[in-house]
Amino acid sequence: MELRQLAVLRELGERGSVAAVARALHVSSSAVSQQLSALEQRAGVKLTEKHGRVLRLTPAGVALASAAADVSTAMARADEAVARFQNDPGLPVTVSAFHSAGLAWFGPLLNRMHLSGGPTVGCGDEDVPRERFAALVADYDLVIAHRVPHDPAWPNTVAVTPLLFEPLDVAVPVGHPLAEKVSLTLDDIRDEPWVTGHVGFPLAEAVNVVAAAAGQPLRIAHRINEFFVATSVVATGAAIALLPRYTMAPRQGDGVVLVPFRGLTVGRQIDVLSRPETLARASVRRVLAELVDVAGQR
Repeated sequence: MELRQLAVLRELGERGSVAAVARALHVSSSAVSQQLSALEQRAGVKLTEKHGRVLRLTPAGVALASAAADVSTAMARADEAVARFQNDPGLPVTVSAFHSAGLAWFGPLLNRMHLSGGPTVGCGDEDVPRERFAALVADYDLVIAHRVPHDPAWPNTVAVTPLLFEPLDVAVPVGHPLAEKVSLTLDDIRDEPWVTGHVGFPLAEAVNVVAAAAGQPLRIAHRINEFFVATSVVATGAAIALLPRYTMAPRQGDGVVLVPFRGLTVGRQIDVLSRPETLARASVRRVLAELVDVAGQR
């Protein structure tokens, strides 16, 4: 039985005529009759009967109309409960991020929530191939994801909040001839060995952008997703790599420096993905706003 049909039956019992119900619900009399007929067919018993030119409820119709009032009350309570849930600013929020974003932003985000008395935030690290990020919205309220610009857009089934476009610079070891340059050309790096991520991950796709611009395949010597490990390999002089400028810049003592490209834009787009209905929750919107602000403090 549909709620709309039950509402029509209840209105008939209270208003006494199809015409009065139609006026109250702002529909035609024929639409009212169709709803009543469909409900009667579903119930399997006569719900209305004519008395002269007036349509009245049968005893079964009276019983069902009374139950319809109970259903309407229960739905109103359910709507109220949902509204309280959506508007509660203190409900916990779960956030996932790929490793470098989690390293850069989880700490500041948690500190802000603690200091401001905001909602509890549960964090999870999820470094997955690009095509698997969207599916994570089933497990987390907010999913920090990344892709290179030429990758397909995120599915239209998820809500997308842009965080930032992060340039990727060339990581070279301290003391390498390229480390003394202000910027690098494609000719500078085309014959160098590279360390990059595994196939299907955004950073591996970024190196493909460089290869396409260079007009030749690059010499991939190592495939390592973890930036700390990749940085340690670069520091030995065994290879160069692309590293994020903001979220994973080498620290003093790492033995690595970043040098930007000249005339070539290489980077990744970082977004927050969520289910559209998740953003109806006040606590989620609060955490998302703070996350946008944290990412902007680069």
